[in-house]
Amino acid sequence: MTKFMDVHHGMNGITKEQLSAAHRADLAIEAEEKVHFERAWADPASGTVYCLSEAPSAEAVQRIHTRTGHPASEIHPVPLSV
Repeated sequence: MTKFMDVHHGMNGITKEQLSAAHRADLAIEAEEKVHFERAWADPASGTVYCLSEAPSAEAVQRIHTRTGHPASEIHPVPLSV
């Protein structure tokens, strides 16, 4: 399994409650694609949201986000961390 950081653009003004609801929606179906969403962050002013996950592929991450109504603009593998 690989870690992925995905980026969503255009979510201007997102609130903590909206971010939490979107994260919960992903968590509710993540097992169907063998994905685990670990964490999400947002900058409401720029409309940028970041999600960290562990998944078999970027495509699996995108399928979950698409099904829950917020497809990612970018998905990047992050195989190294410290």
